[in-house]
Amino acid sequence: MRKSLLFVFALLAALPLTGAGADRPNIVLIMADDMGWSDIGCYGGEIPTPNIDSLASQGLRFTSFYNTARCSPTRAALLTGLYQHQAGMGILAGPPNKPMPEGASPGYVRRLNRDCVTIAEVLGQAGYATYMTGKWHLGYHQSDWWPCQRGFDRFYGIVTGASSYFKPRGDRGLYLDNTPLPEPEDPDYYTTDAFASEAIRFIREHDGENPFFLYLAFNAPHWPLHAREEDVARFVGRYRSGWDQLRAERWQRQLEMGLVSPSWGLSQRDDGARAWTALSEQDRENLDYRMSVYAAQVHRMDWNIGRVVDYLREQGQLDNTLIIFLSDNGACAEPYTDLGGGNMSAINDPYAGGAGGRNNMDGGSSYGTGWANASNTPFRRYKARLFEGGISTPLIIRWPEGMKTEAGSLSPLHGYLTDIMPTLIDVSGATYPETYQGHTIKPLYSRSLLPTLLGEDQPGPEWMFWEHYGERAVRKGDWKAIGRLDSGEWELYNLANDRTEMINLAGEHPGMVKEMEEKWTGWAKTHDVLPKILETPNQ
Repeated sequence: MRKSLLFVFALLAALPLTGAGADRPNIVLIMADDMGWSDIGCYGGEIPTPNIDSLASQGLRFTSFYNTARCSPTRAALLTGLYQHQAGMGILAGPPNKPMPEGASPGYVRRLNRDCVTIAEVLGQAGYATYMTGKWHLGYHQSDWWPCQRGFDRFYGIVTGASSYFKPRGDRGLYLDNTPLPEPEDPDYYTTDAFASEAIRFIREHDGENPFFLYLAFNAPHWPLHAREEDVARFVGRYRSGWDQLRAERWQRQLEMGLVSPSWGLSQRDDGARAWTALSEQDRENLDYRMSVYAAQVHRMDWNIGRVVDYLREQGQLDNTLIIFLSDNGACAEPYTDLGGGNMSAINDPYAGGAGGRNNMDGGSSYGTGWANASNTPFRRYKARLFEGGISTPLIIRWPEGMKTEAGSLSPLHGYLTDIMPTLIDVSGATYPETYQGHTIKPLYSRSLLPTLLGEDQPGPEWMFWEHYGERAVRKGDWKAIGRLDSGEWELYNLANDRTEMINLAGEHPGMVKEMEEKWTGWAKTHDVLPKILETPNQ
């Protein structure tokens, strides 16, 4: 990393001074919530996402980048550069009405611990102004667990994991910095719009003497299904051909783009979804509408990303702003029925949103297993599972004044959320601390992506590890093993030939399985994964 840091200093010294922060770039980190790998246009989707696609056409797309399969753990790994367990977030942040588990081991305390630092804390020490809008989901109960206590100068958004898009309220309501806000009275209020508007306001009020870091964490397209009617109207009827046809169409576009290998094939329809033709006419009509609302949520998010990009362009700051876009996990199949969750009457009902959870989906209407399977084309499974459909994320990086890759190119580099922190340290000139506010900070183990951004060859990591609610996975080069901790059984896949994970080779390579299990166990014992509290995968 140090050689890369010296190299980027030399590179930046030769660049013209552009916008706020001069030779150090502004940084905008954008995260979608529960969006599938193939939902956006530049990853094969049919949903119009021209602004995200434009970032991709002017930047770099990664085809093999990974998250943790779930909201809170991903946000912890992204913001700290550590495995989520090391930051205390091996499971979801405790909901407002659920206390911390008694006797929780360090990896599962349901909030960011003080053995880690956030990107905002690190960049703030380097002189960056730090702003956040959107969804936090890294600790609810005490204000010292909130964004402004973890390095952000300003915050507007929700601290919980879900809310109504139209009427955030109560313990799932809005905050400005540390102050809870009343339920919005504006009949035109919509969280996706508001998060972008507040992000623009923070940038507008920025003093310009130093660069800024903006973390824009949309709640879209997480349930509940809430979208503006004018956005929904453009999609109604588009999905009457069903998820089988949609998956085939997306896969064909992915092949044409070079995003996937023909050798992988298209995974079989998820076993939790029936053939579209087996559904009744009324079910197909309802499911078309559910998917239309979901598509409208993604489309509106893209429109708001365009607003932020346009503002940066108007201020002359766009080209020296490093923009990163990704998703926190694969698309969400909750509550694991192909008909979706919640009553149809709950869709777009502003007072039916935000209660959520698989046991209360009337308050969190969702689009179901079949559409989630399509959103993750061509991969298997979805959010909360460690198959490729649960942990694969789009990753787009755009930075014209600093990157040396060909615009619109693809990178096959295997990467992980934890690579973002060292990358931003390198481009900002910040220093990762050994101690912070009296606490000893766990060292980074991950690598910077800067060599890839500069057009250099960069090897992928030899080993990658995951654990989520008792499911475990490990990747060694092109080999990936996955299985449940309680059953002890492993499946083994060669991702070079079979990234859709259709051919289990565990029986043919027992030595490989044993090596990977031993390596996973060693990692788990040294990264606050074991001992652990086992909970059901979808609690």
